[in-house]
Amino acid sequence: MKKVSLSVTLLFIVIGTLNAQVDSTKIRQRKNIIRYNLSGALLFGPDKYLVLGYERVLGKRQSISVNFGATALPKFVSIETDSFSLSKDLKNNGNNFSIDYRFYPRKENKYLAPHGLYLGPYYAFNHFNRENRWEHQNSTTNNNVTTRSVFNIHTVGFQLGYQFIFWKRVALDLVLIGPGLGFYRYKVKFDGTIDEETRAQLIDGLEQLLTQKFPGMNYVLSDEQIDANGVLSTNSVGFRYLIQIGINF
Repeated sequence: MKKVSLSVTLLFIVIGTLNAQVDSTKIRQRKNIIRYNLSGALLFGPDKYLVLGYERVLGKRQSISVNFGATALPKFVSIETDSFSLSKDLKNNGNNFSIDYRFYPRKENKYLAPHGLYLGPYYAFNHFNRENRWEHQNSTTNNNVTTRSVFNIHTVGFQLGYQFIFWKRVALDLVLIGPGLGFYRYKVKFDGTIDEETRAQLIDGLEQLLTQKFPGMNYVLSDEQIDANGVLSTNSVGFRYLIQIGINF
């Protein structure tokens, strides 16, 4: 926590220094940015995550930003139990959409938008589809069980960030603080011969994988669990943190 606080403090010192040295009246305002979401690719893997964004400046101090693209949960390896092992990843895909309004305060910025400190509301939606085949072993037989899961997350909140413009064209966008409220809905179906005890064991294993592979799910699942029907529906604190790089034109 101390390291995070120090990093944020140093960032604002740098921002203040740069603001003091620049006369925004001499800089041409370029009102469009096309960018790529780096943070999502780092968390979920670049092979399955491709989310692009577009920001359009509205006047001197406001903008609207939209992101959309393909995404997927990280690859599952195995469940921490002797009874199940992952046989095959059959399907792993999804999509991401988000929109936010940004206000660049005059008192905090000598730059014109989209360069500088900004704040404003956001909405984000993530949808994931997973289909996995598991090999179930017991004392007498081995058989396969297929799980088909759908995971939807809606998040609304408020964000604070800073966007750098380097060499008049290269944009580096950092959402530093993005608290919100998340609405989580997870549902899994089972194909194959499976009794109630084995089903419960597999559900516990899927919970383990979600907490390991999806940031923040350990907090969401600390009070809620996937029920016996394979459903989780809950609300919890959400958070948004982004690193994006793009071209300003």
